[in-house]
Amino acid sequence: MSNGNMVGRERVLAQIRQSLGRSGPAAAPITPLSGPGPIPAFAGDVVERFVAKMVEKAATVERLASIDDVGTAVARYLAAIPVPPQLRASGALRTLAWPEGLQVQYGAAVRADLSSVTPCFAAVAESGGIVTLSGAETPSTLNFVPDNHIVVVHTAQVVAHFEDLWAKWRAAGHPIPRTVNVISGPSRTADIEQTIQLGAHGPRRLHILLVAS
Repeated sequence: MSNGNMVGRERVLAQIRQSLGRSGPAAAPITPLSGPGPIPAFAGDVVERFVAKMVEKAATVERLASIDDVGTAVARYLAAIPVPPQLRASGALRTLAWPEGLQVQYGAAVRADLSSVTPCFAAVAESGGIVTLSGAETPSTLNFVPDNHIVVVHTAQVVAHFEDLWAKWRAAGHPIPRTVNVISGPSRTADIEQTIQLGAHGPRRLHILLVAS
């Protein structure tokens, strides 16, 4: 850091201390508050709230009885849009059975990919959100490059609040990922004539396969 930057930094810190009524750095280390901060309360089932919040944000949801139904549901959704039966999938989904005629490749998404399917780490009911962790088998490009993003969410993965998400992550013992993505719906912007446009900076469709488990 240059001398000029150091001087500027000290000036800013001095102004902050003055506003707090302090003459210098705190003598004792700052002790974090115990427990989480205020958490908004809501009534009802967390899964139903998650579904309602995601639908409000222009996502679509299909409920499935079993993980074995995912392959058929993906093919059905692609045919309904419609787009070619081609898919870029997360390596974490290699064990799924895909129907004949659906072309599936695994790995990071490229610009030519129209559709992707991924798992998630958790889903949050509080305000609606799907949480994905980047990794070798779950590259973040799958979440943002293709036009159509399909996410497999198990009902057991739905938590009530974001605080529950971090507790779940710590309990799982996962290493810190390079990125944690919270997906709350298709990409959108209102910069163009104040009109909502989907797909401006990422997927124009977000389809959730909600598996009962």
